[in-house]
Formats: sequence, structure tokens, C-alpha cells
Amino acid sequence: MKKTISILISLMLVISLLTGCGTKPAESSAQGETPDKAANTEGAPVVWRFAHEEIDGSVQDVYVKKFKEIIEKKSNSKVQIEIYPVGQIGDATQQCELLQTGGIEFATVSPGNTGTIVPENQLFSLHFLFTDDMDKNAEIFKTSKALNELLSAKYLEKNIKVLAYWTEGPMQWTTSKPANHPDKWKGMKMRTMPSPMIVAAYKAYGANPTPMPYMEVYSGLQLNMIDGQENPLFAIEEMKFYEVQKYLTLANSNLYVTTTSVNPDFFNSLSQEYQDMILETIDEIRDFSFEVQANLNGKALEKIKQNSNIPIIELTKEEKDAFREASKSAYNEYVKMVGGDAQKILDTLIEEVKIIENK
Repeated sequence: MKKTISILISLMLVISLLTGCGTKPAESSAQGETPDKAANTEGAPVVWRFAHEEIDGSVQDVYVKKFKEIIEKKSNSKVQIEIYPVGQIGDATQQCELLQTGGIEFATVSPGNTGTIVPENQLFSLHFLFTDDMDKNAEIFKTSKALNELLSAKYLEKNIKVLAYWTEGPMQWTTSKPANHPDKWKGMKMRTMPSPMIVAAYKAYGANPTPMPYMEVYSGLQLNMIDGQENPLFAIEEMKFYEVQKYLTLANSNLYVTTTSVNPDFFNSLSQEYQDMILETIDEIRDFSFEVQANLNGKALEKIKQNSNIPIIELTKEEKDAFREASKSAYNEYVKMVGGDAQKILDTLIEEVKIIENK
């Protein structure tokens, strides 16, 4: 029943988008014509639609606007990018469904919001999987066979073509009570994204994970419906979560990973010239994504310090080791929950991280 409702919502959003686009050349492109042919035929630029999961000015928004700038310049304005922030055409899961059905051409697809669509991507929710060195993490995302081959094949099976994996920064915690040791997490109502693996990761600490839509988190914290939440610093600052919390813990527990993805049918319909243009652009802004997150997260921490007196706690080595040990049960849960190639993907990634970390 839930699946049927989800499909109906997705179809309604597709119809709404197509109706809103009227007779824009983007309709021809979505039906298989190459954008250069459509542009010449219609005498106007084609439109590619790009949805992301955050608000204006966020890491994803800055990234997508950079993509738009480069694509429009490279195409000599023959292509225009329309940007849809979260909520404009549905929540993050609905945006992903629109991408799958061809209702939009591009989207940022984050594992935390799509763990039930591509179960294997839930390995990003495992704590202490990556390094604390962002330069090394950037190398991992670029070169990893586990991600770019094994995991990407799982996305493609669900009609999602991953163009790049990147991060919006390490996840930090805001809570209504101290959270610097696993012993203090028993029963804590921790807001998470709707990913079974994120839920499992916090259950490993004895918490009570509570999935909740992103735009409802502030009120949930304010009304004590939840005791805490996890997000990169930029999100904690821009959504003002720190205003209704008592502690900010710089845990660096895991990375908020997202993907730049495209509808594969749309991508395959493009001319080689336009496919190359997209791939070149993705490669050009790979480092830019890491620069954006570092800049916004750094500024966010300063703003939080200036605008509040919330205690900012950094985990000691002993405290981090305690969390690291407690989190191991979630690794086994990932393999058990997902099955199939989950063990192979996880083992391959762990080995790749070790190699790059020890360089």
C-alpha cells in the first residue's frame, strides 16, 4: 500500500513538472532527442532539471549552482539548468523517484534518504568508516572500486546513474543531554534520516533512533519530541538546531555522503559531445565540492559560537575509541540486513581506506 501511494505521488509530481514546463524543449530532450538537435529545432535552449535536498545557500545548492554555471557556459547557453531545492517538487525521496522515472534529469541523491531504494548504499551510515583527513577522503571517493564500480552498479539497477560521490562534511551531534560516551545514549531519541542502517548505527549505542523529515527537526527538538539530531555543521547552523539544544558534540562520527546522479535513459540519449561535457564538468567540480563544505562548515562553527553559548564538546581519544568499539555491531548488521554483495562492497572499501590512510 505504501509503495502504491509513493508511486502515485511520484506520478503526480511528474505530471505537475511536465505541465509546468509546457512546450519547453526539455520535453523533446526527455523523449530521447539530443539537446543539440532539440536546441536547433526549437530555436531556444533546452532545459535540464536538477533537484537537490537542501535549502538555498546550502552545500548542495552552491554545488548545483556551480554545475549550472559551467554547463551553461560550456554549451554556449544552448542548455539551461533549472534548480529545484527540497520541498519544491517533493521531499528528498520523492525527488529520487522523479529521477528514476525521468520526471527530472539530475538530482543529488543521498544514501540517508534512499537506503530503502538502494540498500547497499547504507554503508555510508556506518560510523568511523572513513578517515579524518578530507584530502584522503576525496581520493577515496574518486578512485574507489567499491564505490565507483560495485556500488554504482547497484544504483544503476534502480535506474540511477551515479556521476560522483562527494561529502558535505563530517556529522556532528546536537543533543539535549551529554552525549560524549556510549553509556550516556541509552534511550536517547535521536532524529535520523529514514535509513534502516542509520537507525542500526544509533541502536548500537543504546539510543532510540527516530526518523523525521528534515524540515520538521527544529520543531521536533523545540517540543522535545526528539532529544537530538546529527548533521554537518553548516546544516546545524543554517537550520538553527543549536538554538533548541543544550550540547554540540564534534563527533566526526561519519561523513554526510551524497551523490550527483542522472537519469540513465536521459544520459544515454545525449550526443557524445554532451555526455563528455557533463562528465568533464563533474570532474572539474569534484574538488570544489570539498572546498565548499570546508568553507561553509568552518564559517558555521564560528557563527554558532558568536550567536550562542551552547557548550561545544570535542571527543577525547578514549571517548572516540569507546564509540568506535560500540559501532562495530552495526557493521555486522549492515551485512546481515542488506545481504547480496554487501560484504564484498564493505570489505573492499575498508581495504581501500586503509591503503590510502597509510600513504
